[in-house]
Amino acid sequence: MSLPINSSEVVVDIVRTQHSQRMNRLSAITETLVSRSDESHAAHVSSIALGAAVVCTVWYAAVSLVCAVGYTQVRRHYSRPPPKPQVSDSDAPHVTIIRPVKGLEPSLYQCLESTFLQEYPKHKLTVFLCVADREDPAFPILQQLIKDNPTFDAHVLVEEEDPELQGDAADTRLGPNPKVRNMSRAYREAKGDVIWIIDCNVWVNRGACGRMVDTLIGNRGIKNKFVHLLPLVVDIAGTPVPESAQGLLEGHDPDNNFRVVSTSTAGHQLRASDSTSLDVLSEGGGRIEELFMSSAHAKFYTAINTVLIAPCIVGKSTMFRKSHLNSLTGGQGIDYFSENICEDHLIGDLLWKGKIPEEERGEKWGKHAQVFGDLAIQPMAGMSVAEYIARRSRWLRVRKFTVTLATFVEPGTEAFLCSLYGAFAFTTLPFFHNKLGVPQTWTAFALFWMFSVCMWCYVDWTLYCKLHSCASVQVDENTPAFARPPKDGKRRPFHVWLFAWLARETLALP
Repeated sequence: MSLPINSSEVVVDIVRTQHSQRMNRLSAITETLVSRSDESHAAHVSSIALGAAVVCTVWYAAVSLVCAVGYTQVRRHYSRPPPKPQVSDSDAPHVTIIRPVKGLEPSLYQCLESTFLQEYPKHKLTVFLCVADREDPAFPILQQLIKDNPTFDAHVLVEEEDPELQGDAADTRLGPNPKVRNMSRAYREAKGDVIWIIDCNVWVNRGACGRMVDTLIGNRGIKNKFVHLLPLVVDIAGTPVPESAQGLLEGHDPDNNFRVVSTSTAGHQLRASDSTSLDVLSEGGGRIEELFMSSAHAKFYTAINTVLIAPCIVGKSTMFRKSHLNSLTGGQGIDYFSENICEDHLIGDLLWKGKIPEEERGEKWGKHAQVFGDLAIQPMAGMSVAEYIARRSRWLRVRKFTVTLATFVEPGTEAFLCSLYGAFAFTTLPFFHNKLGVPQTWTAFALFWMFSVCMWCYVDWTLYCKLHSCASVQVDENTPAFARPPKDGKRRPFHVWLFAWLARETLALP
């Protein structure tokens, strides 16, 4: 039996209506699910952004605090000459000064001469000038220093003449580290317990030895296991070779037409002395190094050595006790580190972490101490930008294995990247928007970043001016030009410094 036509149409309409209703309900459910999914995704993304913003806030605040500590300490301690040493002739310990030398360095004679001008009992000093062989171009300069200071207990030690490194022992007794091999004999033959290792390209105040001893033996507070100085670089590109060194260099340069320039390695290089015009690429590396060591590096170096949360040293001028290092190395002393590079950091790290016999007996000793007020000043000449980049790259490769975590987070402590962190936090967290009315826009982000970078630049410039004012240097007739206060009050014009600062901060990006 068939249904009437009109009845069939009704059934079809009903079916279509029901299908449409089901599709509408399904569409509504789908839209609801999608909407909830989008909201959930947005909420998830928002929570990640907020979490990252909180981390960035903490990081930016922490870095700013560290910079403030370092900046304050530099201005506090390097605005005037440091006090005279307290150590007296009767209680002064014997100090063995070890100066490893390799090749020619700018103002080498004056840097080494500062060792012989120390305000310290002369009979309590022994000076060892160490060189690999007699063919080293610096050897005549070392001989001249000994000749010019006949009343000193001073000696030139040649590595290849070391009786402990003859025959098969030359390759088996010590590892390949050239600096340790150079100093090994001087360390073994040290007179007294106090060892002062100071690089050949560093000049120090005449009272530096006494103040370092004061800090080491506790005349200024607690006794310390290891003391060191803040390093400072002065670019002397384009300046003439000092008269005191010209005659000494004539054996290598009869016509006196060359000047010694700095390289990224321990080797030396000579450049025509008539090349006085500053070429940005060929000589700009020294300016970048000069500004880095007296701004970003000085801030963090001084801050970390103020709060003493970790060992932080640059081995330009370090002092410690031979007995302490021997007790932690099974009697090997510095030879213990001959298989490694970066021996200065490793010595400091071992003395920081290891317990010396006095500590085992319950005595309280300081781990490390920076001798505030004194500088280890390194003159640098003619370093190219390529040499600077090679130097920093090699330094980072070493740090990657010695202080891995610090190496990876270090870019975040520099002006450009740290300011990005701050800008992200400032324009993301609701607190700044609700309480301070900060708009959460890209414009606000850019403005905060620019403001932060400008403030960073201002702090670095004033810190640079303070350190290069040489206000803490004890100036006398023997003070070289690179360690004297600049005649016009500033080492560089601001625009020259700014160019180097921008280059350095750009190269510091990861």
